[in-house]
Amino acid sequence: MSIEITKRCPLSCPGCYAYGSRHLGMAGSFTRLRELKGTQLVRGILSLVDLHRPLHLSIVGGEPLLRWREITQLLPELEKRNVHTQIVTSAVSQIPHEWHNARRITVVVSIDGLPSEHDKRRYPATYERILRHIRGHNITVHCTITRQMTRRPGYLSDFVKFWMEQSGVQKIWMSLYTPQIGERSPELLPPQVRERVIDELFLLKDSFRKLELPPGLLQAYKHPPSHPGHCVFAQTTQTISVDLKTRVTPCQLGGTPDCSRCGCIAAAAMEAINQHRLPFGLKAGTIYGISRELGLYIKGLINARSETSMFHSADEALHIINHSMKREENPRAGCTPKARMDST
Repeated sequence: MSIEITKRCPLSCPGCYAYGSRHLGMAGSFTRLRELKGTQLVRGILSLVDLHRPLHLSIVGGEPLLRWREITQLLPELEKRNVHTQIVTSAVSQIPHEWHNARRITVVVSIDGLPSEHDKRRYPATYERILRHIRGHNITVHCTITRQMTRRPGYLSDFVKFWMEQSGVQKIWMSLYTPQIGERSPELLPPQVRERVIDELFLLKDSFRKLELPPGLLQAYKHPPSHPGHCVFAQTTQTISVDLKTRVTPCQLGGTPDCSRCGCIAAAAMEAINQHRLPFGLKAGTIYGISRELGLYIKGLINARSETSMFHSADEALHIINHSMKREENPRAGCTPKARMDST
């Protein structure tokens, strides 16, 4: 689950998907929504967690540090529920020291390239502030590669090397800029540049141990899922906006993302798992597909409160399993992408 905890942010980053005019589809930008704070926000998030029981909760914004008091209250409650929490921030202000003691937390700091680019794009969350505010914490650095970072040879290597040398940095993640359909912006990676960047990342990952980019993930960048209905991340992650009611679809990016040029590290990681071959020959994605279809089927029965149907559903459950297995052998078999999206 991903929750946009606030619509407020002191930054004005180019290409920020959250503030796009179609982030919530026809409803427009999330800035129109009423946001919660204080006890109301804490209770609302815990209610969502208790209802949906996610294994992983990503807290995004806006800027989550503007709700640091509420997050500090949430962390021990989420730990009690065995939920791992990821907080995505610009580190524009001090990260609370209490977070350092939390056991199930990842603090991800978004950094857009080297200081010459980053400090302009993400002011006032400058390098000077970030280095000061992350002191004493273990963080993950996340960089979304845009066109501006590809014009000088060695740029990405210099970026990774700088953050490799920072003692509190545990991991470095690299995404590729994902445009909306029809978007024309300076951030876009032309196809040939995108290919070159992925090839460079293949080389960098072997030289820098903190750069977490497994080969399967990079292959997913080369061949991203063509449709949200084919994206495991989109199907398994529910994103809720600041009013704790409005859903962001088809995935965390909202709007109409161009899946053919998807560079989301979360989607790529899930796709890498989806394509992984298990020892007995099946893909992990087949197991997921069977589990999901059975889950949706049983959920439908429960919602219909049809106990009789539950007792007579064994043959239909076997049919679902066989159908999924055949789809593994023949990807063209089964329902259309639209039908799968409708079922989602």
